[in-house]
Amino acid sequence: MGTDFAARAAKADTFPKLLALNAREHPHAVALREKDLGLWRPTTWSQYQDRVRAFALGLRDLGIGEGDVVGLIGDNRPDWVAGEIAAHALGALTLGLYRDALEDEVHYLLDYGEARVVFAEDEEQVDKLIGLADRVPSLRHIVYSDPRGMRKYDDRRLISAEALARRGAALEAAEPGLYERLVEATDGEAVAILCTTSGTTARPKLAMLSAGRVLRHCASYLAADPKGPEDDYVSVLPLPWIMEQIYALGQALLSRMTVNFVEEADTLMHDFREIAPTFVLFAPRVWEAIAADVRARMMDASPLKRWLYERGMARGLRALEAGRRSPVAEAVLFRALRDRLGFTRLRSAATGGAALGPDTFRFFRALGVPLRQLYGQTEAMGAYTLHRGDRVDFDTVGMPFDDSITVRIVDPDRNGIGEIWARHDNMFLGYYKAPEGTGDVVDGWMHTGDAGYLDAKGELVVIDRVKDLALNARGERFSPQYLENKLKFSPYVAEAVILGAGRDDLAAVICIRFSVVAKWAEKNRIAFTTYSDLAAKPEVIALLKAEVERVNASLPETQRIARFVLLYKELDADDGELTRTRKVRRGVINEKYADLIAAIYAGQPSYRVDTVIRFQDGSTQRIRTTLPVTDLRRAVPVLAAAE
Repeated sequence: MGTDFAARAAKADTFPKLLALNAREHPHAVALREKDLGLWRPTTWSQYQDRVRAFALGLRDLGIGEGDVVGLIGDNRPDWVAGEIAAHALGALTLGLYRDALEDEVHYLLDYGEARVVFAEDEEQVDKLIGLADRVPSLRHIVYSDPRGMRKYDDRRLISAEALARRGAALEAAEPGLYERLVEATDGEAVAILCTTSGTTARPKLAMLSAGRVLRHCASYLAADPKGPEDDYVSVLPLPWIMEQIYALGQALLSRMTVNFVEEADTLMHDFREIAPTFVLFAPRVWEAIAADVRARMMDASPLKRWLYERGMARGLRALEAGRRSPVAEAVLFRALRDRLGFTRLRSAATGGAALGPDTFRFFRALGVPLRQLYGQTEAMGAYTLHRGDRVDFDTVGMPFDDSITVRIVDPDRNGIGEIWARHDNMFLGYYKAPEGTGDVVDGWMHTGDAGYLDAKGELVVIDRVKDLALNARGERFSPQYLENKLKFSPYVAEAVILGAGRDDLAAVICIRFSVVAKWAEKNRIAFTTYSDLAAKPEVIALLKAEVERVNASLPETQRIARFVLLYKELDADDGELTRTRKVRRGVINEKYADLIAAIYAGQPSYRVDTVIRFQDGSTQRIRTTLPVTDLRRAVPVLAAAE
């Protein structure tokens, strides 16, 4: 762990250069590992380099060169990262797209970026690209890695990854040393990555990142949270997201930690447990889902196991508050639970991208997971603050990695709360095709749009988006995000949106966690058919009423929720209600559900829904149901379930 990461980043300032250095110095060490047909298949640094060389020269043979844009879409796979580094070796720019992006999103990004070639993992992704037809005139080639189902296509743009690699090998034979000359010519300060911003209020922008800046920032991060060749990382975050670019590419190339790729999304936790990684970063909603799943499993456990769980958690949480560990809780509960989750070897764990509720944080810290919060934005290379060691304050996101990073609070109110600004030497280079300016970055300062303050220890406290901090009709300030996180600690709540700006009281639109609530309903012999039907059951409404009242009991009176509705569907990124990183688009919610919100505040006991929802595969379903509006100041209404 004593590696001088900054010196290494200076010695090799692009991804292809650093990969070549690793392949030269550690050719037989394992760089990547992928589970395929039930077996973990390793890739050494030398093999990694060979794949990238073949892809790069194959792309050059197709006419791809400096300044061209190469898109990548699909699950996290070795060919994804190899394709990205190969494009950089040619001086091309890479644009990652989320695997669940709909055709309209794919069209917008590829057309805006004028992508000439796209690495598409499999038939599902190829379908999206073929469907675009001539809507992306720049697109000349589609490279696919999984040949299953591809025989039925007859499109001149299609080429398999293996055929691309063969073209590269032929060019290498014709021009020996060409790849090495191309790599040597790469410039660490040139734009290499087009990274989509979160897009909470509009279409995502494309932040331009240079590989040299990514690597220097990763060196700062690794100095604050070291990793090395003995570390294992499981790549489960979407590769287009800035933080997976930091981990699976930047940090992995610098520290030589092994990056592992699971077989399928459905086998994620099983594969994760097999690897038992030493480091993990999950988005808050994943941590929330894991905690909810643990509590849900306890519902089906024997009385003895439930008793041990409840006593163990109680002891563990009390010990955590006292700054120590409970040997009893460790023996009867935590050791076995960490093993079940694949957390036995964790030395570092993080959450970022959105706020994580303090209750969920306490749950994992008590469990013995070394969970820490980080904070940042795409334009500032993802994260730039982090809790240090065991100094974890659930209310903060830690402090900057080092002295080169500056965070300040602008225009603070009497409580010290203002907008968070940040800057460092390795910020992004601006937005692609935006010559008029850099938007949220002014004079080198990232105007985050987040409200917060610095506490007495110098740690940053993030409260909410500035635009989302709200005042009720009495002029009292509240943070919707804080209240939503309190609600989501319940195993029965998957998502929540708090309303109340300019109103006399607060209300909530809640999405049930279907898997957990369904299990609860089955255990209590409550018959149901669909999500909508289950959410409208009087017994489920009563269950969620108790959860909301539990949260209300921990809040000051001015921030308590007066009414709530259980929505007939889950909030979905495909419907524009969430970003691809699972952040709520409040403007979309307020517009899309304006009539429902009006009914809640009009004092109506229910709201009639008759709508059609569209699924990702293009199929539709008509939803006709009555949503009871539960007023916590009166009895739960008993109404008919979904039709």
